[in-house]
Parts: sequence; C-alpha cells; structure tokens
Amino acid sequence: MFCDVLLYSFQSVNYRLRSKMTQVTSQRWGEVPGIGVVDMWVLQSPQVKVEVLTLGAIIRSVISRGKDGQMEDVVLGFDDVDGYVSDKRYFGAVVGRVANRIARGRFVLEGKEYQLDINNGPNALHGGLQGFNKVVWQATSVEGGVQLSLTSPDGDQGYPGEVHVSVSYTLQGETLNAEFQAQSTKTTPINLTNHSYFNLAGQSATDVYDHEVSISAQSYLPVDDTSIPTGEIRAVDNTPFDLRKPVLIGPQLKKVPGPGFDHNFCLSSPGDPWLDRHAARVHHPASGRILEVSTSQPGVQFYTANFLDGSMTGKGGARYGKHSSFCLETQNWPDAVNQASFPDCLLRPGEEYRHVTRYTFTTV
Repeated sequence: MFCDVLLYSFQSVNYRLRSKMTQVTSQRWGEVPGIGVVDMWVLQSPQVKVEVLTLGAIIRSVISRGKDGQMEDVVLGFDDVDGYVSDKRYFGAVVGRVANRIARGRFVLEGKEYQLDINNGPNALHGGLQGFNKVVWQATSVEGGVQLSLTSPDGDQGYPGEVHVSVSYTLQGETLNAEFQAQSTKTTPINLTNHSYFNLAGQSATDVYDHEVSISAQSYLPVDDTSIPTGEIRAVDNTPFDLRKPVLIGPQLKKVPGPGFDHNFCLSSPGDPWLDRHAARVHHPASGRILEVSTSQPGVQFYTANFLDGSMTGKGGARYGKHSSFCLETQNWPDAVNQASFPDCLLRPGEEYRHVTRYTFTTV
C-alpha cells in the first residue's frame, strides 16, 4: 500500500510539474460583427505550442517539432478571423450539438418528431446552419490551459432543451487534452467533437499520401450514398478499412470506394464502459512527426479531406485541396439517434455528458 501511495504521489507531482511548465496567455485576435470579440489563447510547453480561438472553440494551430528540430504548424486554418467566419468546412472547430450526420435531419424523441435544418445533401450535419462552430464561447483560464463554455438555448437549430456545454483544452508536455462536458434541461441528442485538419508535414505540403495511419478498430460502419450508416457493423478483416497495422494513406486511398475515407471506425461496442482507449496513430516518416489519439468516445471518423477543392485560401496563401489533410473526429456513431443498435447518444436532465480526447505529438 505504501508503494501505491508513493506512486500516486509521484504521478500527482509529475502532473503538476508538467502543468506548471505550460505557459498560458491570451490576446484579442479579431471581431465578428453582430457576434462579438474573438480572443486567441496560447498554450505553450517546451515541446508544443497550441493556439485556441474563442470563436467555435477552434484549435487554430498546433506547432510541433520534427526530427530535424524544425517547428511546424500541423493544423490547417486561416490567417484571420474572416477566414473562419466564412469557412464551411469546420476547420479546427468544436462541432455540435450533434457532430456528423443525422438522416434527413429528423428524429423522434419521447413521442415527438423533431426536424432540423438540412445542410448536407438530404441530411443534417455538425449541428446545423449555425452550429457551435459559429458561436463565440466564454473563456476562463484553468491550470495548463483554457476552458471555453456556451449555452445553447432550447430549440437551438431545432434541438430540444437548454444545454450548457464546455470544452477544456489543457497542454501537458507533448499532449493536448480536450475534455467535453454538457448538461441539458430536456432529453436531447448530443455528440461533440473537434474537427481539426492535420498535415504532419506542415503548411507547405499538398497532400497526406506519405503519412502512415493505424486505427485501433475491429469494425467500421458502411454508409449509403449520402454517407448515412446503413446500420451494419462490419468487421474490417479483408477490407480496405483494416487499418489495425500501419499503412500508407496514398496507396490505401486507391482501394477505398468513393472519394476517400469518411467513415466511422468502432473503438468500442454499445454498452461498453466509459474508458479512455487508444484510437489512432499517424506517422509522417519524412519529418519524423507522430500524432497519437486516445479517447473515451466509442468511435472515430477518419476523414481524408475529400471535399476540399483548393477554392479556399488558408494560412500563408496555401490552397487546401483534396486529400491535403486528415481528420480524426472522435465521436459517438453517426445517426445514433435514429439507430437503436448504436451507442446511446441521449443526454437526459440530471445527467452529465463527459468525454475526453488526447492528442500526443512526438518525434522519431
């Protein structure tokens, strides 16, 4: 028992030391007419620098070291606030109230049918026309980072209940933690994620074909022609979706039907206990950079930026084209509110929604 107490004390002291090594500052970054002032919070450890905006709780940049010692920004985005205001691809943002797609924007809850705004073909995507990514969140300093919070009113984008939401970004050494919490006054579906686009080669790279990816999933969700899960939970064995061992993204994309990966990989099964699990690892051999992701969520949407077309001007004048980046959107399974066999996505009064996702940036 003495050894257990000693180990706990060491871990506790180590956590505090790493937190204290993170410098946290904030500054005004811009203003959105009719919405408010946008601040930028900077979290800096000896290994990693992260910039967070109060608009959309956006991760604007993650600057990490390569094997040559060079620091590069590995998150796609924009140089000014106007870029994020006009953005329709959710760069770096927290999306909600429900991330990913809801079929036909409809669901029935406690005998009542709800109709949401349709903003992705025939479906509702990422919370609606004015989701959490277009709101200025309230910021509070916390140890090693910043907590951002908002209140989504009853009926917001068609969803029931007033929902209080927060996301805390904290930086510990090379690990960026994102902790999502929410409470609601009425039963409502909820599914929160961060929608950062990564390229571990940095801003000058035009694609991610030379990145190696592995995802710790035994199964994935096939989708219909509007990207709604069919309801089948299919084993990855002998499919292009078997990413349990590292594969190069470029050659693997040629094996995937359609424009690329935009699928939910199942990290756990419905009814499994809350657990922070390893989700994915991406390695860029040329720079030596590695991104590892763990999460308590039951799924991760691996998306290879299939719908970026070069029409948007990003940081430093970069044109972000198809397959220029990848997303690892930790989440509940898409359309879970309409699929009884999927993990429960409902938040009820008196309950607390809580999930964590950790992004660790290292070099080999």
